[in-house]
Amino acid sequence: MNNTIEYKGYVGSVEFSENDTIFFGKVMGVRALISYEGITAKELIDDFHEAVDDYLLCCKMEGKEPERAYKGTFNVRISPELHKQCAIYAAAHQKTLNRFVEEALRNTLSSVTQS
Repeated sequence: MNNTIEYKGYVGSVEFSENDTIFFGKVMGVRALISYEGITAKELIDDFHEAVDDYLLCCKMEGKEPERAYKGTFNVRISPELHKQCAIYAAAHQKTLNRFVEEALRNTLSSVTQS
């Protein structure tokens, strides 16, 4: 079962409220609150598409650039000691710290998806 949907590069969550008997969600990875709902899966998807389209139109009308999720940069907070160990390891292997972290994340995700 997939609990996300995607449209025009935006990824949205899919949740269900048993009390309200309604599907709902919000676009992930952006600061703007873009939410949607529906009684059926089709209604949820249609409302998701409409919400994204409305967001993009609103941005265009206001002359601002739409926010894009997952730009490829993010801040990670780790202990100074772990930061030091990662930097030393990366340098010892002729890699940038960014390259080392990217490879570590890719390897972890690869092993998770293979399980």
